[in-house]
Amino acid sequence: MSKFFDALESRSKSAREQALMAALPQQIAQAQTHAPAFGAILAGVDARSINSRAALAQLPVTRKHELLARQQTASKQSGIQDGHQVFGGFSALRYGAHMPHVFASPGTIYEPEGTRKDYWRMARAIYAAGFRPGQLVHNSFSYHFVPAGSMMETGAHALGCTVFPGGTGQTEQQVQAMAELRPAGYIGTPSFLKIILEKAAEMGVALPSLGRALVSGEAFPPSLRDWLDERGVAAYQCYASADLGLIAFETEAREGLVLDEGVIVEIVRPGTGEPVAEGEVGELVVTTLNPDYPLIRFGTGDLSALLPGDCPTGRTNARIRGWLGRADQTIKVRGMFVHPGQVADIARRFPEVLKARLVVSGEMSSDSMTLMVEATTPQASGLAQRIAEVARDVTKLRAGVELLAPGSLPNDGKVIEDTRSYK
Repeated sequence: MSKFFDALESRSKSAREQALMAALPQQIAQAQTHAPAFGAILAGVDARSINSRAALAQLPVTRKHELLARQQTASKQSGIQDGHQVFGGFSALRYGAHMPHVFASPGTIYEPEGTRKDYWRMARAIYAAGFRPGQLVHNSFSYHFVPAGSMMETGAHALGCTVFPGGTGQTEQQVQAMAELRPAGYIGTPSFLKIILEKAAEMGVALPSLGRALVSGEAFPPSLRDWLDERGVAAYQCYASADLGLIAFETEAREGLVLDEGVIVEIVRPGTGEPVAEGEVGELVVTTLNPDYPLIRFGTGDLSALLPGDCPTGRTNARIRGWLGRADQTIKVRGMFVHPGQVADIARRFPEVLKARLVVSGEMSSDSMTLMVEATTPQASGLAQRIAEVARDVTKLRAGVELLAPGSLPNDGKVIEDTRSYK
């Protein structure tokens, strides 16, 4: 069996660039015609002229907060009946048979799922992680609200695998299912895989079939990769988003992440749309070739850099160094994005709260959140508990709350502070 998912991965660089640039004007026209938001954003642009990276770089970058703002504006309108409005005008699909699912990510941002095979293009990353047709995959990504579970399941199905929809939580039951069904590997967050393996050891249950894993949703430090390898699990990471699907994936070479064949990736100077030199750290900006959700120059908010040279596996697409942080203060905690706006939303609900800062600490496999809150009445009975309940409701994550006297937090404009170890 080939070491590549398909022939696209080993085509010449010139053939790939020619194909991408030939598809680009069609995607621009698709967005202008069928996604009303881009009809406005790209008004006056001649789609036929956007046939090079230089031309693409002249178009505006659309960032997640703009997508969120348009969706929120649409949600205030009465009588919303189709997918154009509820998605802020960025989707080319409407409700019905061609849109089997709508998902929600923190913010709240809504994303459509179409019916085309391997809609999120995840099969390529699953194959690179060592999964093959005819195998059973244990999928521990969430199946509710967020699209992660569906992203991986549809990719595994496209590859020819059977999927056990484990979802999140219920650790002992996850171990039992793995022991009895003997899946070829695990798909989910790396921290939850660590928890499962620790629980299996505690229960005295062997999981000999679990030889590989595809992990995503949070940082995957070398220390955790080595910990898993010592327990017989070769884990590889991929970089994907609910808006764009697969962006890049790790190979057995473990030298950066190879870009997916269905996206055009630029690295720009944060806060601008200007591409940076190869090797320079900047914000990842992605143009997807998905006609159903045709995002053009979509700013991910994630930092990375292009690696020089080719992947030792023979894949010829460009590589990125992986996730190097956020261009803004938005972070991921246990697979979920947490935005500065969410911290503000929590604080806004309590008249006693003057200022708040969310501190994320620990290691990536066992991180924790603490909401540091300046309050006019820091000794108020039950206030911390009430704030913690609202924090969980807003972020979908547990957070401790520490009440402080007014003036205790630094005056540096920071709303989210990430103090986790990435070693």
